[in-house]
Amino acid sequence: MITLSQEQKKQRFDTMRDTPIARLRNVGISAHIDSGKTTLTERILFYAGRIHKIQEVRGEGAKMDHMELEKERGITITSAATQVRWADHTINIIDTPGHVDFTVEVERSLRVLDGAILVLCGVAGVQSQSITVDRQMKRYGVPRICFINKLDRAGADPVNVIKGLEEKLGLTAIQLQLPIGLGTELEGVVDLIQMKAAYFDGDNGERIRWEDIPADMAEEAQSARTGMLDALSLFDDDMLELMLEEKEVPTDLVHRVIRRGTLANDFSPVLMGSAYKNKGVQLLLDAMTRFLPSPLDRDMVALDMANDEAKAPIKPEGEQPLVALAFKLVDETFGQLTYMRIYQGRMVRGERYRNSRDGKMYRFGRILRMHADDREEIDVAGSGDIVAVVGIDCVSGDTFCGNGVEYTMESMHVMDPVISLTVAPKVTKDRDKLAKALNRFSKEDPTFRLSSDEETGDTIISGMGELHLDVYCERIRREYKCELDVGMPRVSYRESPSIAVEYDHKHRKQTGGSGQYAHVVGKLEPLPEGFTDPFEFENKVFGGRIPTEFIPSVEKGFRGSLKKGPLAGYEIIGVKMILSDGSSHDVDSSDMAFQICARDAFKETFLKSKPILLEPIMKVEVETPNEFQGSIIGDLSSRRGMVQQTESSGPLTIIQALVPLAQMFGYATDVRSFSQGKATFTMEFDSYKRVPRTIQDEIVAAAREAAAKK
Repeated sequence: MITLSQEQKKQRFDTMRDTPIARLRNVGISAHIDSGKTTLTERILFYAGRIHKIQEVRGEGAKMDHMELEKERGITITSAATQVRWADHTINIIDTPGHVDFTVEVERSLRVLDGAILVLCGVAGVQSQSITVDRQMKRYGVPRICFINKLDRAGADPVNVIKGLEEKLGLTAIQLQLPIGLGTELEGVVDLIQMKAAYFDGDNGERIRWEDIPADMAEEAQSARTGMLDALSLFDDDMLELMLEEKEVPTDLVHRVIRRGTLANDFSPVLMGSAYKNKGVQLLLDAMTRFLPSPLDRDMVALDMANDEAKAPIKPEGEQPLVALAFKLVDETFGQLTYMRIYQGRMVRGERYRNSRDGKMYRFGRILRMHADDREEIDVAGSGDIVAVVGIDCVSGDTFCGNGVEYTMESMHVMDPVISLTVAPKVTKDRDKLAKALNRFSKEDPTFRLSSDEETGDTIISGMGELHLDVYCERIRREYKCELDVGMPRVSYRESPSIAVEYDHKHRKQTGGSGQYAHVVGKLEPLPEGFTDPFEFENKVFGGRIPTEFIPSVEKGFRGSLKKGPLAGYEIIGVKMILSDGSSHDVDSSDMAFQICARDAFKETFLKSKPILLEPIMKVEVETPNEFQGSIIGDLSSRRGMVQQTESSGPLTIIQALVPLAQMFGYATDVRSFSQGKATFTMEFDSYKRVPRTIQDEIVAAAREAAAKK
């Protein structure tokens, strides 16, 4: 085993500050839950000399899973950043959660990273969260390398995984390696570029031994290499010419073509191995430095707030003013820890920088380089770096700038929560503890929402799933010593109109002095299915019938009516309000009068639009041994589920279905009982669909009964 002393480690990692930006890599490791991301990251840390002992996810807990809850549950809950040195390159790595409930951690990480590793299970292949992660990578244009993991497991089939990459994700997959054996017979991999076999010796696979390709694999390897070169030649004329002339293709040309195609997202290189069995990880590190982009290879733009939000190119090289994006917040005892990606310029300890959102100047007194929950204070961080700053007050998505620029970077995509709970402290004196915890978590996690019921005063927390909220409730108990009373999960239904209705409403109020007068005329229309914005406003008033300054007041009044619908008290979506006419009074018309008029007109008209309830539909994927397939499909159907697809993968069947969230509470317990504890499932939000009339009547009646009791 290779071990480094603390002094050797310090010398090794001190050189990172002087790494040229062309040799810097910012890489995220993402995948479906239980594909081996954290195990892979643990091996990367070990081979790069960051840690001297490998820990397993289940047991003492991997280095990157530093929270007690992560170690207990064997899952990653929050993304963790670290930095390693490999082949004269510095690699900033973020290990992200695989469970869909914590998908915001993946979202905000991919927003600031330059490249990614998409880890896939060699047995299960492309799974539901693999598709979600792929969609997130495409959203931010992040080039990726695919790593097929767990080839040491029975039933591993890399050919099937590559087929899934092409068919399910629409990727052009370029296979760079072949496994030498599968399952318990996995010995190493064949490198199709060098045409050599790599074996991994030592207690932890730390020594790579290169040998000739085994004789029984020579023909297969040659065929696979020809296929690889044929696929690559479609992206390079020089290589195509060499192939047509049947000449040898130089290794450096192969590397150049793979790098260029990866950066352009024309294709994704595919490597393979087993992180748990310590096979293939070092070759993946080589590929990260060779094929993934540096900050110089990404064309980044900011919005110039001093120039009408014109697009301004980011310049990572040279002496430029600082531009840094805050992408993650952690509230700690000694102040807020703000994770930042530096896009251009340098960040210097003690200097002051402007927040583009509020214009305030902040002094950066402490800059940290993070290694999971360990930290190292530094004086300077450069372009491309990912660091944390202590003690500044900001929100996720804020941009900090040096003198001379007023840039803001585009923020990340955040999904709306789909499930809610009521929470209250068991002991009244713990109310302040609960408020402190909830305010902290809602600030740290954009998908964790906090609200209160105006009528009952109940505190409501909303999130992406049962596990999401369960983890936060457990953290409140542990970290704040606050025992909770937790209400039953509540589905976030939505109200929506089903027919168009015209409105003509006047608001008059005389109180002795100047009164209130407003008059609005128009039409309420349901938005077509598949709408992106939940509300649209269209102004068709001509001739000054309503003064221009009151038009925004009308829109504000309409928007203010959306929060709580008259049907059952849920948020209203899918509405288009057209304002076509109206009237005003020279003295009595005002901003407030038109807001009140619009609110009253909306409520009255919405009730005439035959409102319907919409419910969140979840995309559910169950992985089960074949013998339990029938009972699980039957159960999903009984939950109003629609089975979309079943797929056999050796001894396992993967069932994909769309099921209403309201029918999925407690499913984790039920699916275990159906399958003797052998089935697993994942669930993510898909869309809102109309609730069946009989069920809608029950929901509305229950809501009105609850309101009457209050």
